Amino acid sequence: MNLATSLKLDRARQHAFEIPLEEIDVGDWLLFEQDTHWPYFERLRREAPVHFCAAGRHGPYWSITRFNDIKYVDSHHELFSSDGNVAITDQPLDFSTPMFIAMDQPKHHEQRKVVNPVVAPRNLKAMEDTIRHAVGEILDGLPVGETFNWVEKVSIELTTQMLATILGFPFDERHKLTRWSDVASGGTLTGVVETREHRHRELLECLERFTELWHERAALEPGNDLISMLAHGSATRDLLSRPMEYLGNLLLLIVGGNDTTRNSISGGVLALNTWPDEYQKLRDHPALIPNMAAEIIRWQTPLAHMRRTANEDIELGGQLIRQGDKVVMWYISGNRDEEMFYDADRLIIDRPNARHHVSFGYGIHRCMGNRLAEMQLRIVWEEILERFHTVEVVGEPVRIRSNLLRGYSELPVRLHAN
Repeated sequence: MNLATSLKLDRARQHAFEIPLEEIDVGDWLLFEQDTHWPYFERLRREAPVHFCAAGRHGPYWSITRFNDIKYVDSHHELFSSDGNVAITDQPLDFSTPMFIAMDQPKHHEQRKVVNPVVAPRNLKAMEDTIRHAVGEILDGLPVGETFNWVEKVSIELTTQMLATILGFPFDERHKLTRWSDVASGGTLTGVVETREHRHRELLECLERFTELWHERAALEPGNDLISMLAHGSATRDLLSRPMEYLGNLLLLIVGGNDTTRNSISGGVLALNTWPDEYQKLRDHPALIPNMAAEIIRWQTPLAHMRRTANEDIELGGQLIRQGDKVVMWYISGNRDEEMFYDADRLIIDRPNARHHVSFGYGIHRCMGNRLAEMQLRIVWEEILERFHTVEVVGEPVRIRSNLLRGYSELPVRLHAN
């Protein structure tokens, strides 16, 4: 950490503990872009774990910041609805894209069970060789001893290849998936597109291409890719009659299968450089890689929050949440809860309870791709250790402008061979 970064964090900490509690707005994306959100969440966990922000950037909302309270909200879907939207930012009414993660029962279960088989244990086992081959080719093509952007050369390329395989998307067009993911998750806020209309136009191009693929797969025998499963599934085969819902589920799968894993791949490199003693522990004990994968996902928390809406008046943490209130579970805070995780801000690759993190959520909305994400991270680090002594971070990371996805656009590194 350079001096400028250290001073920035010191100023943020001073402000976080001096500002009146009612003025704290942890939904401000600037805090995440600057990586200065940590002391604000620390204060809320200590003083106001169920906190109401009346005049936030994204309207009034409750913040749930402690591990056990987050687990309670996520596990009680009958009290806290996912219907309509799961992000703190409200969707524009003129371009709503429903998706099964933002649906309540029974529709959520009906649509989710159609695509669950793609990440079933048998399919994951079959995918392992494909992933390992892709990782090996990518790593073998990297320049040793030269500075390059790890996010672009490794994290994005690998996850895009895997996403194309899972979706059954044409491999030579796979970089469209990266573009659509960036447009969907960032849009005008991150500067990916200039206007809302531009964003809508590109997402409709995504819908058009996947509609073509739907018709192709529907005319064939059922396959193991997600588009085929949707086209042939009893609960989803009429999805084309609701094109914006089809698009919403596509964007869920694209963003979920791309942004989250790629940011964990980058975050793991950054964390091991931040704590070099853990990096040496990894070299000395490669058998720790599976546990380290879970710890990286805890430490990185690629999805910072999920939003719910109260179905009725509910008391939680001594506060009365009214029916209709926006309730935001800050996974990024729950994963740094000192009551749950010892020395929570630190990456500890042999942490005994690393798998107890909330990064994947709880209950009916628990991430269906959790095992795939862990497997990709495990394979990446197994193959890295085979080839390189160190993936050295040689500059400050550039973080994306988002309060939903905790990610990176740049991570300058230099490779050192074994």
